[in-house]
Amino acid sequence: MSSRFIDFYASMHGGQSVTPTGLGYVPIVVEQSGRGERSYDIYSRLLRERIIFLVGPVNDHSANLIVAQLLFLESENLDKDISLYINSPGGSVYAGMAIYDTMQFVKPEVSTLCTGMAASMGAFLLAAGQKDKRFALPNSRIMIHQPSGGAQGQASDIQIQAQEILSLRERLNRILAKNTGQSVEQIGLDTERDRFMDADEAVTYGLIDRVLTHRSDEI
Repeated sequence: MSSRFIDFYASMHGGQSVTPTGLGYVPIVVEQSGRGERSYDIYSRLLRERIIFLVGPVNDHSANLIVAQLLFLESENLDKDISLYINSPGGSVYAGMAIYDTMQFVKPEVSTLCTGMAASMGAFLLAAGQKDKRFALPNSRIMIHQPSGGAQGQASDIQIQAQEILSLRERLNRILAKNTGQSVEQIGLDTERDRFMDADEAVTYGLIDRVLTHRSDEI
């Protein structure tokens, strides 16, 4: 059994195993190999199966971990799919765009699966998966809305920040329109306020391709 996956996580945080942001107790997996017994957290084990988790807020920390994992898995195998499991309320647009761009950058196709909630930037990344490989479990909830932010300081500074938010909104709407098949105008209308959907509604809208009830449904 290769230890590269274990070492990948440990090397990023001073030799300690790394788990998705927002999790408390994490189960430990014990496996036997020709060199003896190895134990490591469940997320390190699932990384060996090319499964990445976005759990909790999208921020610089979680984005850096996910970007690193995407690049690592690409280096391991250029042709085998990567699965991104999402249960996130959203968060930073800039951090989310780092994940989005890397998903498009790597050669392996990235499938996405919503488990629980994909809101805001979480929904944006859910829709960014490879077409025909974007899924949600039956009781998932998906929510889209426009970016928000705040500014303080001189009037000119506030104006600059407001213009940046408007620019981000336009960019996000264009990308979401491309990934859903909706018009940019429709995306703009639908994201004026929080727009919640169940899994079936997300299929109709174009955010995902299928609702999975069982593992066999993925085939």
